[in-house]
Amino acid sequence: MEIVVIGCGKVGKTLVEHLAIEGHNVIVIDINQKNVEEIVNTYDVMGICGNGAIHDIQLEAGVNKADLFISVTSSDEINLISCLIARKIGAKNLIARVRNPDYASQISFMRDGLGISLMINPEKAAADEIARILRFPSALKVDTFAKGLVDLAEIKVRPGSKLVGVSLSDLNRKFKTSVLVCALQRQQKVYIPDGRFTLEEGDKVHITASHKDLEKFMISAGIYERKIKSAMIIGGGRIAFYLTKQLAEIGIKVKIIDNNEKNCEKLSALLPKAEVVCADGTDQDVLLEEGIEYMDACVSMTGIDEENVIISLYASKCNVPKVITKVNRLSIINMLESIGIESVISPKDITANQIVRYVRAKANKGDSGIETLYKIVDKKAEAIEFIANKNVSFLGIPLKKLKTKDNLLVAGIMRGNKLIVPSGDDFIKAGDSVIIVTTNSFLTSLEDILA
Repeated sequence: MEIVVIGCGKVGKTLVEHLAIEGHNVIVIDINQKNVEEIVNTYDVMGICGNGAIHDIQLEAGVNKADLFISVTSSDEINLISCLIARKIGAKNLIARVRNPDYASQISFMRDGLGISLMINPEKAAADEIARILRFPSALKVDTFAKGLVDLAEIKVRPGSKLVGVSLSDLNRKFKTSVLVCALQRQQKVYIPDGRFTLEEGDKVHITASHKDLEKFMISAGIYERKIKSAMIIGGGRIAFYLTKQLAEIGIKVKIIDNNEKNCEKLSALLPKAEVVCADGTDQDVLLEEGIEYMDACVSMTGIDEENVIISLYASKCNVPKVITKVNRLSIINMLESIGIESVISPKDITANQIVRYVRAKANKGDSGIETLYKIVDKKAEAIEFIANKNVSFLGIPLKKLKTKDNLLVAGIMRGNKLIVPSGDDFIKAGDSVIIVTTNSFLTSLEDILA
């Protein structure tokens, strides 16, 4: 696809990386010459230094011939104006980054009225992911499919766990539930396992199941942690606002610590159910005074990665049961695990995944639509939800009779409101939501699963 991206900040750089890897022709525009040069020198893309909201700059970049125009600058207004100009020039599809909470209630109106195909909010998406983890604290990470009816949870096999030594073929019988292990990371290797695989200490396991079956499995396996009732959030940015609104709705008591007085006053007015403290969240005395030792969860998301890491380490030392860390530099995520920080979120990476899902959906062959896409296991595998339509060539054929690609698994079939944990005798029908987990790259349709 011919794609133009405006904005070479943190989100833009991550997005260009994903799009370039997938083989798209990308042109970037940014007012900062250094940012443009850095991206052009790193990836196989072209760059223009200039204001992406200017008609002539867009024409120079070939927006009139673009299959997709994406504006992800730090200004919502520039992003919206850029999309309006791009639509007028002739760009086929438009994506805008819109972050301001004041616009949240107008997203549908702006999308339909302005002709923007997709509006993304990295902070809201990050808050959604953190909220899912806090609702299921036994997991390192939780993603959802089929409009929230199916969970994909990442758990770690701890020393002494009941899971050690259990073969996957015996898993459901032993724990009397219905789950499917669809991906596994052992040390640095990633596997799409079959029933012969035996779990070992230290394994990171990705499991698909309904919410009810996942909870039942964790209780039976002895890894269930009690529900979160209180959470301390360090850093009062947009993510904190969106997250606190969600947590308050499910009865979690939230305390926000931020060192900006005006920001604290604004949050206090907008979030009456939360306690907002104006103080330095990196100060040990402040954290102790505000009761970090008695919290069920700590979420560190200041604007500085190093501060977030230090706060999370201290929270872990204080035996806070669930610690979540926001980072911008993806290069440090693997290092964090080695020091005990396991639940990590990156807003820019979440946003890039959303856009890649949209791009893949536009590129599919028409037999199925991509509903959801997640990069899992340190981006070494993908979990993709397709909606099968009547054009899929293997409808009604038992899965055991299909010749599928290596390192690929049908991890779930959602038929109506029922999740089918697939066996070889199960089959796909038109209208099913089908979850595929694979280490193969760039699947755009269900037909791509065939060898």
